[in-house]
Parts: sequence; C-alpha cells; structure tokens
Amino acid sequence: MRAWEIISGDGVDALNLAERPTPAPGPGEVRLKISANSINYRDLSTIEDPITRKLPFPTVPNSDGAGVVTAVGPGVSLKEGDRVTSCFFENWTAGEISAAAMASALGGARQGVLAEEVILPERGVIPTPAHLTDAEAATLPCAALTAWHALTQPRPVLAGETVLLLGTGGVSVFAQQFCAMMGARTIVTSSSDEKLARMKALGADETINYRTTPDWDTAVLELTGGTGVDRVVEVGGPGTFDRSVNAVRVGGIIGLIGILTGAAGQASPTAIMRKSVTIRGIYVGPRSMFADMNRAITTHGLKPVIDQSFGFEDARAAYHTMRAANHFGKLVIEV
Repeated sequence: MRAWEIISGDGVDALNLAERPTPAPGPGEVRLKISANSINYRDLSTIEDPITRKLPFPTVPNSDGAGVVTAVGPGVSLKEGDRVTSCFFENWTAGEISAAAMASALGGARQGVLAEEVILPERGVIPTPAHLTDAEAATLPCAALTAWHALTQPRPVLAGETVLLLGTGGVSVFAQQFCAMMGARTIVTSSSDEKLARMKALGADETINYRTTPDWDTAVLELTGGTGVDRVVEVGGPGTFDRSVNAVRVGGIIGLIGILTGAAGQASPTAIMRKSVTIRGIYVGPRSMFADMNRAITTHGLKPVIDQSFGFEDARAAYHTMRAANHFGKLVIEV
C-alpha cells in the first residue's frame, strides 16, 4: 500500500509517496482503508517545519481521515465493513486534555492517515454519520470538533447570543454552521466580499471586510450597540487577539485556536482583566465530544462545506492550495 511521507525539512514539494507493507491490526486495533483525508493548517505547518517539531523521518502527515474497516484485532467490537472516521487524538477519549493525550495526536506525535491503509486503536476512531460521504466525514476530526469545542465550552452558546467569527477557513465555516443550528447571531470578518457573501448564505447575520474596515473591532462594537459580542472564535492569533478582546463583551469568552497571523506577538492583559474575559485555549477535543457533535450533525442533517478535492497522487497540490489561502471551507484529498 502507498503512503505519503515527510522525509526532510524541505517542505511540501519534498513529500515522498512511498510503498509500505500492508499493516495488520493487533489487539484492540482496526485496519482502516482510507477513502478521504481533509487537511488543516496544522498539517501544512507540520510539513513545512518538521525539524522544529522534532518529527522522526519518515512521518505520515494528516490527522483527518475516513474510510472502511477492513480488518480487526482481538477484543474489538467494530466489524469489517463499518464506516469510521479517525479521531485527532488516539488517547483522548473524554475529560480534560492531558500531556499523555496531547502526545497521541495523529500526523505529528503519531503517524498520520495520508495513506491507503492505516492501523488505529478502536478508541481512536468513531462511527461516521450515515448521511455523510467519507469525504465529508474526513473534514470533522480537527476543524469541526475545534469549532464545536469553541462554541460549547466552558458553557454552550445560547440562542440569541452573538458570536464573532474570524475568517472563512474550515473552523470558521463550521462555527457558522453550528451557530445557525444553535440559534446564535454571528458577525464574520474576511478580506473577501465573495467569501463574506458565502457566509451570509450559510446564515451569517453581519459581515465586515477587514481590508476596507481595518478597525473591525470598532465596527463589531457598533453592531452590538457598544456592548461587544458574547463569544469570539479566535483563529488569527497575535495579529488579531487584542482586537478580539476589544470586541468581546464584559464577561465574554474567547476561544483561542489558531495562529494564522503568526506565532509571535504580544497581548495586553489589562483589558482582559478589566473586562473579566475568559480566554480558553482550544486544541481540538476528546472522542466523547466528537460523539456529541456527530449527534447534532446527524439531527440537523449538516453537510460540511468542501471547497476543492484532490486526487491522492496530487496531495502536494492540496497543501499548496492551503498555503495560497483562497479556499472557503475545507480541502479534501481523495484516496
């Protein structure tokens, strides 16, 4: 079977398509024939900088895959033919995150799923919602669960509350879809009027082009009568964080997720303290939360937004497309 491998620090074009032996599952494990992967910014940054992350070579990238069980080891309740989706963390089944759980992330600490077949522990997969294709299901493990986590912890968003969403990548688009399900009002920022129109079609209430309105936090305050939003899904990082703090209400919540504006920067703690803002760092979520999200997705018939699909042999092109940052929603690699 074939698998893409990170074999050096030379970036996307140095990814290697290798032949590997077909793996056999051990006790508590399943073999999964992968039908589709989706990619995240984290996957791209891992490929571009594996040395700083101290990845062993070769490492198979990607955390998000879906397909069909083709073999099971002893003690497994799943059966051949079952459709399942990978969990981002093999060892985070429930509760708060731990160092041990964090060390079980696919496509980094553990081998990833950009391969024709993979071995995963039964606890590291979850049944695929029946109404979704494998390509759609493959978008769920990281981006969707991150958005769900940001909107449900430390307490769920309430109907009628206002949520600020930054950008139109995978997490933000899922967050918009979930907010529409939850009855929350949304304000969305982007540099593209076309993408903002697409978010409007998904139910966004207000949109702000941050290129034409660089003081977008002031615009958010104006749209909320000076009060600020109840919650922010913050995917920008240092370049947007202070404005997010300004845009959130007293006692509001900021789910801190991404570093799309870069990893380095400074933040002023004064406004955070004065406004009693809750800042919650979010790194995907546990399998139990994934199950909760899938029940909601199934109940509401939600369909993920896939911007573009690529063939397995064209995996490098998918990462180049992510780097160009012109996509809306998710990018998928069909296996």
